[in-house]
Amino acid sequence: MQQTKDFAKPTDISTFAEFAERADYSLMDSLQPDPEATDDGDDHSPRQVRSGHYVPVKPTPISSPTLVTYSKSLFNDLGLSESLAQDDKFCRLFSGDQSVAQDPIKPFGWATGYALSIYGTEYNEQCPFRTGNGYGDGRAISIFEGSFHGQRWEMQLKGSGPTPYCRGADGRAVLRSSVREFLAQEFMHALGVPTTRSLTLYMSQLETVRRPWYSPSSQSYNPDVMTDNLVAISTRVAPSFLRVGQLELFARRVRNETHSEALKELKMIVHHLIERNYREDIDENMPFSEQVVELARLFSSRLISLIAHWLRVGYCQGNFNSDNCAAGGSTLDYGPFGFCELFDPRFQPWTGGGQHFSFFNQPAAAEQNFQMFCHALRPLIADHEEASMMIDKIQGGFSDAMKAEISLMWAKKLGLNTADPLLLKDLFQLMVHSNADYTMFFRELSSIPNEISTLKRSFYTPSSKMLDDRWTSWLHRWRDQVIRTGDLEDISHSMKQLNPSITWREWLVAPAYQEAESGQFTLIQELQEVFNHPYRDISPKQASKYDRLRPKEHFNVGGISHYSCSS
Repeated sequence: MQQTKDFAKPTDISTFAEFAERADYSLMDSLQPDPEATDDGDDHSPRQVRSGHYVPVKPTPISSPTLVTYSKSLFNDLGLSESLAQDDKFCRLFSGDQSVAQDPIKPFGWATGYALSIYGTEYNEQCPFRTGNGYGDGRAISIFEGSFHGQRWEMQLKGSGPTPYCRGADGRAVLRSSVREFLAQEFMHALGVPTTRSLTLYMSQLETVRRPWYSPSSQSYNPDVMTDNLVAISTRVAPSFLRVGQLELFARRVRNETHSEALKELKMIVHHLIERNYREDIDENMPFSEQVVELARLFSSRLISLIAHWLRVGYCQGNFNSDNCAAGGSTLDYGPFGFCELFDPRFQPWTGGGQHFSFFNQPAAAEQNFQMFCHALRPLIADHEEASMMIDKIQGGFSDAMKAEISLMWAKKLGLNTADPLLLKDLFQLMVHSNADYTMFFRELSSIPNEISTLKRSFYTPSSKMLDDRWTSWLHRWRDQVIRTGDLEDISHSMKQLNPSITWREWLVAPAYQEAESGQFTLIQELQEVFNHPYRDISPKQASKYDRLRPKEHFNVGGISHYSCSS
């Protein structure tokens, strides 16, 4: 078992030297580098990476960086003094300048390759070489791994320049997408959804890149202009960034017999996944084949729970391929994501996503990713019939387990112990007919109203008498079940811990990243504060801004109601 450096909790890390002492690189110490890689990390041009688990790469610093914001919550969780956010070396390191690294921080970072599957179909077309050897971290470079309060964390820069997997792109991220990801990760954490975290966000005051985007108030479905965008680097943090696609890459190489070390590399990456994300739940003394089976069982449970959380809070990943599916069971890669405002089971914010990745189709996408996960494990248990049969059983039970978890989630969201399928079906139909705001409706319902009048503030469409009567009938049926469940005050309190009072609204986030382009970060900080307490009853002042329906002028607007992945 990998040993983790541990440190006493109370003392804040207040200097860069103290931060550096936490460095402890389990990935680079236990996995194999690409044998064709350079020794110094000067490896930024697209090329095939045929073997090895990672490529040493130095990030490319952004020019004239300035701190946009940092997560006070994560700083506190890690034991970092907030003064570090202004420390020169700390700022330089997390804006891409790894020349400031001091021992034991390594003078270079690492990028990883992975495969791509979409709904269970393997693809190589996204790889410029059509071999699958050029697909991976094109603009994400991990630069630090270490222990804080006994917990291992990996820190990864997004937008930190090209890697061998960049496929000819510039490796940069624009300020817009960086602000979105920074805020979304911390919002999801506050919502209680497993997710990567945000540490820091730096923007360049000088460096720009051109990207397709939308002109102001554009009604175009696809981007209609090219814009110059300031670049930024965000630091995302997680116990690991291992993806289902990474396991797939090594399993494909085993099946295709691409090199003699393929099976060994697959076993190493799976063992590393267990160490990094599952060791507390998997006995290291078990035979490895049994550990693999337990890994599949645990990942199944985590993935199912994750999707239930996504549906509960109205989150839509937008592009839930296997390479965007974290093997540890958390939300990863906030690209074309969105939150459902006007309730629509087919909600999909990304113009390139299609309905197969829409809001209510996320359980099906997750199941396909899980099938590919198990498929990647099979070469490791090929000689173990019992283990193979157990994997078959876990795979076969995934769909029913997902349905049961989601059914329970809906029951709790409605304040019930068990779900009533007909009650739920009728509710969804009424919400669609009334064009209900997803978050506002369930928050109002959490007060267990006697009449529909309080619910109407969440409707985008005025209701007719006939629709009012249907709502009244449904409300009475629902209240009768709630009353039989227990004390109404307790149930209301429990519902409010599941149904947030605020949500992500793109039309409120867009002004924050637009303001940041001129060096003003007030709106970002305001959103951070609001997003940090999503279950509180908000003040009337906050409600007037954050607890209201989307204004008409923001419907069908490019970059607000829908957007490309031009980041």
